[in-house]
Amino acid sequence: MLKTAENPVPVFKLYGETGAWPTPDLFHCESIPERSRLHHWEIKPHRHSDLVQLLYVQSGQAQLQVEDVLTQVVSSSLQVVPALCVHGFRFSDDVQGYILSLAQPLAEQLAATLDSQVLRTPACFAIGSEGRYLDALFESIAAEYDQQQSGRDLMLQSLISVLLVSLSRRARAQSSAQGPDRGREHVDAFTRLLEAHYRQHLPIEHYASALSISAAHLNALCRRLAGQSALQMINQRLLLEAKRCLVYSAMTVNQVSDSLGFSDPAYFSRFFKRGTGLSPKGFRIQR
Repeated sequence: MLKTAENPVPVFKLYGETGAWPTPDLFHCESIPERSRLHHWEIKPHRHSDLVQLLYVQSGQAQLQVEDVLTQVVSSSLQVVPALCVHGFRFSDDVQGYILSLAQPLAEQLAATLDSQVLRTPACFAIGSEGRYLDALFESIAAEYDQQQSGRDLMLQSLISVLLVSLSRRARAQSSAQGPDRGREHVDAFTRLLEAHYRQHLPIEHYASALSISAAHLNALCRRLAGQSALQMINQRLLLEAKRCLVYSAMTVNQVSDSLGFSDPAYFSRFFKRGTGLSPKGFRIQR
């Protein structure tokens, strides 16, 4: 059972970890048994604020709960867990597979390149006849991740891109087979509008009006298909850009605030701390 607001779901960087992202990479790869064995094959409900996970069950059995969807896995399957989605897993002790974690900046970059929502929408895909292909792909990712050879980052991003292209094609084929989904079309259009206008701090009603739907309907669609409300999506996009500016630029906090459309740097600092638990200066120092 997922925890309520009175009994909040913990926010982890990785399973059971609340500290800093444990690697300078924008990705992390490990086998399912490697960490799950330490937790007696059960990962209790939690969420990640700034990473996306792909869980590939090669063999064995698993019970995957993502938000309010409970999936019983008895054959090779791949589960997508977007950022902020509450999820918990239970595995049989003979489970085999991998967990690939992508830091949000990398996940957003890849999603934009693919023009796909596959990393933003919770979904579980039965693998079927493509099992050998994915086995080889994940094994290559894991092997490259554990090595420190020249060109490692480029090789890993290339392998991960191949994986995501395959996953995106599967998602599009599944969507086509199910017929047009107006709700998904609305969320996709909202995401594109948000990318163009997030610095303007437009109200949800503005986006909903542009899509010719109500704000309540837009919120409901975002919760169902993206795992978070429209306002959360807006705030997360602002936070993501703020993090990028603080980590990858020499802009002052006031300059970051101005660049993101905040009229008051003090309000920006409060907004950032609510979303990350750190002040902008504290976040920059930690990174």
